[in-house]
Amino acid sequence: MGKRYYCDYCERSFQDNMHNRKKHLFGVQHQRAKKAWFDHFRGYADILKDEQAKKPCRKFLQRGICDFGPSCRFSHMSEAEMFNLRRKMQDERRRLEGWEDPSEAEPSLDVWLSTREKRRSGRASKGLQDEREEDLTQSDIPPQIFSIPDLPPSLVPPPPGGWKMDSNAKWG
Repeated sequence: MGKRYYCDYCERSFQDNMHNRKKHLFGVQHQRAKKAWFDHFRGYADILKDEQAKKPCRKFLQRGICDFGPSCRFSHMSEAEMFNLRRKMQDERRRLEGWEDPSEAEPSLDVWLSTREKRRSGRASKGLQDEREEDLTQSDIPPQIFSIPDLPPSLVPPPPGGWKMDSNAKWG
């Protein structure tokens, strides 16, 4: 029967040969599906800029549906959706610039890691740190970890007394 080619963008398969693949890859349906896929990864700023440049779609405003769908050259966004998009873009910009929300009660993981590193370096400089001082206390673990259900075993914090080791266990 021969090899089959499966297109992840279009979710269809066909016999794999140069003619069929070229015909499919340059087809309008494939190009639209590929564009729709990559549009999922665009930032809010890019989407807002594109939507503001477009005029509103009259058919979409009148009937609530447009024959062209997502490939329409006019905007299908309402004023409320544009406002929400603008707000999401501002939130994304603040997050990227490092602004912190004062209402955030729990410190971020980066803050916790830097505080932990300072504490460890302070202990090391005083000579109080032992080589086996890798045990974490309950206050040393960030509180965000306990709110995550079903953590993988590699991320579960050790119990307060440490892990129980079998003296007869063979490693390797």
